[in-house]
Amino acid sequence: MTDKIPFTKMHGCGNDYIYVNTMEHPIADPVSAAIAWSDRHKGIGSDGLVLIDRSPVPEADFSMRIFNADGSEAMMCGNASRCIGKYLYEHGITTQTHLRLLTLSGVKMLELHVEQPLPSHQGEGSGVGSVTSVTVDMGVPVLDDPAQFVPSRGLDKGTFVSMGNPHYVIFTDDIDQVGDLGRRLEKHPAFPQRCNIEFAQVVTDGCIRTRVWERGSGITMACGTGACATAVAAALTGNCGRNSQIIMDGGTLEIEWRESDNHVYMTGPAEFVFDGEIETI
Repeated sequence: MTDKIPFTKMHGCGNDYIYVNTMEHPIADPVSAAIAWSDRHKGIGSDGLVLIDRSPVPEADFSMRIFNADGSEAMMCGNASRCIGKYLYEHGITTQTHLRLLTLSGVKMLELHVEQPLPSHQGEGSGVGSVTSVTVDMGVPVLDDPAQFVPSRGLDKGTFVSMGNPHYVIFTDDIDQVGDLGRRLEKHPAFPQRCNIEFAQVVTDGCIRTRVWERGSGITMACGTGACATAVAAALTGNCGRNSQIIMDGGTLEIEWRESDNHVYMTGPAEFVFDGEIETI
């Protein structure tokens, strides 16, 4: 008899992942699972697989690993980190609204914005609040990372920003070139580890429309680290101040590049889609 793994499908602004609580259900081969389960015709369908676990170090409360739809492992995902905060709180795994999440790009601080339930005598509410949005301290942006970006290799029309993973932001009036040009730029020789590519257009002061090509996944509805990278690039190029709204295909994220500590703070929603079970790989 084949074992089955419980999973939860969640999304942040349309950036959808499969979430598995590996504290209870470890996955032996997450690479193969991510490829098979992410298939939108033959599997569950997603941008990738996210594993939630206890932190192995005292500096964090929980950890996450992210595997893209092609099986490659990602360093960080802002949308996934918000979804993990909602998952942990609403599943009763934690009662804390400030969490420390260990990622491959370091520990990220999550602030959960919780709407309390109605009293049980009114016939509604389970005693667990609903997480309406999450603010993530995404840390200090890195603008010069020779391990991930080699500017001498002929790219000069965009801005490189690393938010724990590499992004290249291009301001243009044609953001719909994301499919053709994004596919080619992801593997450009300037990016030894491949790259996420953003195409951004200023709509109004403080409001930027962005489309993203994610390495390992292709066009996605949203990208949290990509929204942060876009906001930083906009401030650096004079297209925006330090506070901005980044409008992506699946929704809007609020980004603040705080001057006091140079950290980038991302606030946005996280949503459950459905729960299910799937055969192990």
